[in-house]
Amino acid sequence: MRNIYKKLSIFCSVLVLISLSSCKKLLEQTPKNSTYFQVFWKNANDARYAISGNYSMVRAAITNYNDRYYMYGEAVAKNYFTIQYKGDGLEGIQTGDFTFQYNLENLGNYTNFYKAIAMSNLVIKNVSKMTDDQLKTEDNPTAFRNNILGQALFLRAFSYFMMVRVWGDVPIVTEAYDDPLTAPQLARSPKAEVMKLIEDDCHKAAGLLTWSYTSAGDAKVTANAGAVYALLAHLYLWRATMLDVSTDTPNPIDVNSADTTINTLMARGGYSLPDTSKYKNVFIGRSSEGIFEINMSENTLEGSNSSIGMNFLNQSYINQGATNPRDFVTPKYLSEHYGSGSTDIRYANNFELVSSTQPMCVKYKNIIYRNYAQQLDPYLSNNMIIFRLSDFILLKAEIALYKGDKATAISIINKWRTRFNKNPDLIDDSYSLSDVMYEYGIERGREFYLEGEIFYDLLRTREYQNHVDWLTMPRFRAEGYYWPVDPALFRQNPLLKQTKYWLGKV
Repeated sequence: MRNIYKKLSIFCSVLVLISLSSCKKLLEQTPKNSTYFQVFWKNANDARYAISGNYSMVRAAITNYNDRYYMYGEAVAKNYFTIQYKGDGLEGIQTGDFTFQYNLENLGNYTNFYKAIAMSNLVIKNVSKMTDDQLKTEDNPTAFRNNILGQALFLRAFSYFMMVRVWGDVPIVTEAYDDPLTAPQLARSPKAEVMKLIEDDCHKAAGLLTWSYTSAGDAKVTANAGAVYALLAHLYLWRATMLDVSTDTPNPIDVNSADTTINTLMARGGYSLPDTSKYKNVFIGRSSEGIFEINMSENTLEGSNSSIGMNFLNQSYINQGATNPRDFVTPKYLSEHYGSGSTDIRYANNFELVSSTQPMCVKYKNIIYRNYAQQLDPYLSNNMIIFRLSDFILLKAEIALYKGDKATAISIINKWRTRFNKNPDLIDDSYSLSDVMYEYGIERGREFYLEGEIFYDLLRTREYQNHVDWLTMPRFRAEGYYWPVDPALFRQNPLLKQTKYWLGKV
């Protein structure tokens, strides 16, 4: 096992070094003629090392810089949690100002996503060329090859999906260029083209992957057909509502596509909701409802000592931890979503110090000490949940609302509230369609708190108007929710342009 990690480490290091070799190119690719790669792509283990490196790069892309997955998907909606000032200006994003230098240079920079995409492109190019003889150690070389290719396509699609929600138009690169010095400089492609690429990659991946896993160790933390369908459903709903924000009327074709995709996911995925008494275990990872997660388990020494969850926990949970953690739950969130004295299981499980001015989120609290004897060197051993069954059960209510089917949406929301609360605040037919959409937003805000989803939910449903103070309707129509691009990325590339809303502001 040590040799496997050593070889993977060398492979990824070579890729990163080569990808940074030319400061004149924005989107670096790995040259085929690299000495190291001449002896790579020779057997099944090489393909395994490569796809493992791809997952590592995706994890780096979404966790670097203060866990950017949560910064983009939640922190900007400031009425959910508060980031306290620690010298870097990160808290500035919570007022809708993304121009602080730290934020521009880090959260405004998409280089890590393109490293992950470059890795996907390498895997797709090279594994597709591997012969059955090279894969002869596998019982079924074709199935093995398809599985690796499907995962790489999924990871590329997921990387682009992250970027299209954050920046809108982004450069499209799908080739592994032989020589980075001759790779073209690329302009930003229209978001419609990016979404079409994601859709196409998902369709290809779905045709290559199965609904099962090759080994128990791969379950949930590697992509299978379920992960692909989950991503595709989210893509369809995003495209239905966010491709053209001059209107609040969703595209019915994409809404229907999301509906049928979710139906297939639920029918074929084999996922199930755990008993609510085991609710907290969902966020440790690999639960019965998990669809796709980023492995951050200390069982494989992949926990985190700097993840978003750690930023909420005080010394009650972490030995020698902070008295006043950097992040805390905004009291307004608790009052709007739960009121006082709530009997909701999620309220009891996820929050502490609820009567204070700085409530604490304990959704992620599985602390493991690497120095167990002295209770030092704490790591959080909670997987990063990307897709889980609950998400898609509730999305069915959103789809029903887009179709004008208020009764179905009410039924789903009420059933969900009854699941978690012995005294639920139910809704009925006297609620208008817009009232039900508001309640739907509240329910997703309860269920997916600190899962990197809430801001995107609010944009899709237009509920941002009720929860995000800085995002006015004129700014929304001008696509002012997108991030600016770090100026360092386009100084070397005249084809790149700044995000439209931020022109003259950065």
